[in-house]
Amino acid sequence: MDGYIDVSPDGFAGRLEVVEGPSGRRRWSDEEKARIASESFRPGVHVADVARRYGTTRWQIYDWRRRLTKGLLALPAEVGAHPVFAAVVVEPEVACSAPSAMSEGGVVELVMDGITIRAGQDVDEAHLVRVIRAARTAAQ
Repeated sequence: MDGYIDVSPDGFAGRLEVVEGPSGRRRWSDEEKARIASESFRPGVHVADVARRYGTTRWQIYDWRRRLTKGLLALPAEVGAHPVFAAVVVEPEVACSAPSAMSEGGVVELVMDGITIRAGQDVDEAHLVRVIRAARTAAQ
């Protein structure tokens, strides 16, 4: 008995993809989610194009982007190794009560979510990255 439901009797009409597993859903690791979400932040990239490329939906990528910006997802090392730029605000010089050891060299001051981080020019970059990540986590 031949029966067709919304299918052309002439042959295959499209692409069929079978996702294995008990629920039929894909499982993305947190690393994959962060990588895909960070890719969608690149200039000139459309979220819909990224979603299509990875076989997911736009709303999933928007959710992953939100989680990434809140620090709930961590970027993989190969993605986070690229240089990132931050806005710099130059204020007029004012009297500072900083210790003299810090005032001799350059001091970088970062203000994030009400947390101020001051670092001298001799601070280790890896240590500063750990401090910034800890500050972001504490601010949540």
